[in-house]
Amino acid sequence: MTIDAQKMAEQAPLLHAGDQVLLSGVIYTARDQAHKRIRSLMQAGKVLPFPLQGATVYYAGPTPTPLNLPIGACGPTTSGRMDPYTPALLDAGLKGMIGKGGRSEEVCQAICRNKAVYLCAVGGAGALAAQCVKQLEVVAFPELGCESVKRLTVQNFPLLVAIDCHGGSLFADR
Repeated sequence: MTIDAQKMAEQAPLLHAGDQVLLSGVIYTARDQAHKRIRSLMQAGKVLPFPLQGATVYYAGPTPTPLNLPIGACGPTTSGRMDPYTPALLDAGLKGMIGKGGRSEEVCQAICRNKAVYLCAVGGAGALAAQCVKQLEVVAFPELGCESVKRLTVQNFPLLVAIDCHGGSLFADR
């Protein structure tokens, strides 16, 4: 199934754990330090580096960009490190997250409550993921280097629905 990142709010409720998807459109990278700063901005009522409403965040810190390419390797990082920040971001409008590994019960509840989705990318395949990135722009916190917030335009990024808004999870005990 092909999904449009700009229509994640509409498409997330149609997805179910185990679905294979190809994601195209604009997504944002953000890891631990960026999440911490975004939460601080939210708490202070300040403008965020990108609109959360309907957005998708990729938990990745791309490597330096090789000559004539838009990005270096950009594999997913462990999503659980963002769990302390995620429910607030989902409540503020975030609809999609991309990473690897399981999520806390609080995040799973926030995914359901906000009709969002958690997608998994293949770990260890950052060079292959980079082939799906067509454009990159640093939009916030450039001093964080690889952990800066980047706006990526992706095309046919292969992902797996890991946690859906219906309570389905690939990480649930069977």
